[in-house]
Amino acid sequence: MRRTLALVAGACTAVVLAGATAYAMTGDGSAQSPAGTAQLGKAPAAAAAAPRAPQAKEAAPGPVADLPKQISGVIDSVGRQRVGALESVDSLVGYHAESDRQEFSYPGADYVKVHFDQLTMLPGDYVTVADPAGTEVHRIESDPLDVVGGLLGSRAEESGAGRWAMSVTGDTAVVELHRALPDPLGVREVAGLGVRVDKVARGFSSAEQEAADSSAREATSAGQTGREESVCGSNEARDAVCYKSADPAAYKKSKAVARLLINGTELCTGWRLGTTNRMLTNNHCMVTSGDAYDTEVWFDYQCNKCGGHAVFKPTKVWGDKVLSTNRELDYTLFTVENFAQVQKFGYLSIETSRPKSGTEVYIPQHPGGDPGQIAMGSDSDDGGICAVDDPLYDGYGQDTDVSYYCDTAGGSSGSPVISRKTDRVIALHHFGGCPNSGVRIDLVYNRIKKLL
Repeated sequence: MRRTLALVAGACTAVVLAGATAYAMTGDGSAQSPAGTAQLGKAPAAAAAAPRAPQAKEAAPGPVADLPKQISGVIDSVGRQRVGALESVDSLVGYHAESDRQEFSYPGADYVKVHFDQLTMLPGDYVTVADPAGTEVHRIESDPLDVVGGLLGSRAEESGAGRWAMSVTGDTAVVELHRALPDPLGVREVAGLGVRVDKVARGFSSAEQEAADSSAREATSAGQTGREESVCGSNEARDAVCYKSADPAAYKKSKAVARLLINGTELCTGWRLGTTNRMLTNNHCMVTSGDAYDTEVWFDYQCNKCGGHAVFKPTKVWGDKVLSTNRELDYTLFTVENFAQVQKFGYLSIETSRPKSGTEVYIPQHPGGDPGQIAMGSDSDDGGICAVDDPLYDGYGQDTDVSYYCDTAGGSSGSPVISRKTDRVIALHHFGGCPNSGVRIDLVYNRIKKLL
């Protein structure tokens, strides 16, 4: 099993991707009180361990290939939000290397995530991936199967295997090999054991992100992207914590919504459905169990003060298995590892009846991968609150969606659209364009109810 320590606090104020393209949502997180507060009127509502062996990847349509130091726009051909790049490296740590410690630094990056193509260690030895201060540490234990492979001379890249480590916040990751016993005779080296990093995913610098945003805006202006995302009027999405007093129920429900970091460089949003180990996101975010396996699921990545900069320490777990997926309804139901670690953040329930026009809604989300926000206020709706505009809107299929004018931007594909009246999910957000739209959850429920 793969387990990891939670991430340390980082920057909170959201980066608004105002012109970002297809499939997502946002808010700027800058206001000190949520939009539409006067109309709310709702009563208050009541350790690190060893990773598992790499899993075989399933054939599936993939995203645009990552090229080192190249910006190809914030939305790839699959529809996930791009926030980073892959760097090719070839770095040995310990055993055959000169040092048991290596640093991977990319000035300006907000996270660094290393990938191992060889992890063959003797029992008792382990590797840590940490920030320079040691406040965030992820530990990878030796695996008996890896040891056997090393002794037989096999290499991870020959079998197409490899293993991502959990990301660390900041622009530097420190990889260190810890030996259980000294090896003055060099037995480990002779045995063919070793630890090697072959690539690193790192977040865009501010300049790179600005270039990516500019590229996306140009594509939108040229009409090249089809389902453009945009803020509908003024951007009124706010930090989730801004609703802690104004709408406690909405704030509580936002805790069940998670940030998804996919393949180290792409983002979507997902949320916990029901009391068991079930998560829901878009099909264009995740298709196979191989996709889930390489996805970090961050819970409680939220600002601790309305309009502030500090965030709660998120709890991060790995995605695990895809149970059901469908392109036309654009959903994927999946599980996570270490489910017990995230149960405390609660869950969402779904409304099985068809949504109605005028139903007031709110959308907890992770726009651009930023700390959690809620889109509830709307200057495009009477009364200043987001509401269903068309309950029979065309998505990938006829009448599959509901439309609304909640403010959106890149990165929140897969967010829940929740009724303010019932606090139940009525749609799964996936398209923009003012109106934006989400797949009707009653249609999704008919496909997945036997799996819940």
